[in-house]
Amino acid sequence: MYVPSHFAESRPEVLEALMRDHPLATLVTYGAGGLDANHVPLYFVPRPGTAGVLRGHLARANPLGCEIGAGMDALAVFRGPEAYVTPDWYPTKREHGKAVPTWNYAVVHAHGSLRVMDDPAWLRAQVEELTARQETAFPHPWAVTDAPADYIDKMLAAVVGIELTVTRLVGKWKTSQNQPPANRAGVVAGLGAHGPEGAAMAALVAGLPDER
Repeated sequence: MYVPSHFAESRPEVLEALMRDHPLATLVTYGAGGLDANHVPLYFVPRPGTAGVLRGHLARANPLGCEIGAGMDALAVFRGPEAYVTPDWYPTKREHGKAVPTWNYAVVHAHGSLRVMDDPAWLRAQVEELTARQETAFPHPWAVTDAPADYIDKMLAAVVGIELTVTRLVGKWKTSQNQPPANRAGVVAGLGAHGPEGAAMAALVAGLPDER
């Protein structure tokens, strides 16, 4: 990924927060059939002395599970807020017209080694952890134990666990850092009227200092 220095984000807590808040990753691999991409919820687990791990699961019928074997290189892409930015929001456009549209976004690329975790106890713990993290937003959180035990056993038998040992995290926050304060203020105001996604990006733009 091309990352100009003014768009680079390397703070671990910021990268981990985006992965936590947007867990549906695009998992990119290269196998016998060439490039492949699967969309998989993954959650980050810190591991002392390393860059951490990402855990999730796949349908057992997914051919990727067989290709992974003992390990393969993989890339997990997490996408945060994104929004189109019109030059009409820039005060400088009205001054001299030298402005073009762009697209703002925040992403994290997690590089690492992927392996299958075909262990019933590990898999159940992973599913329970993923479920608990996602259900906290609901007034009556659902738990794996809410379903009949034989039904859960059947569902778990149909999936296989995966773990990505992270070797490198790369963050890119393209959030109008290359614009002067007046233009950034215009972007914040403009995006604020464009629904939840626009408001989320506006918050990222508004959180920037005048010089980064």
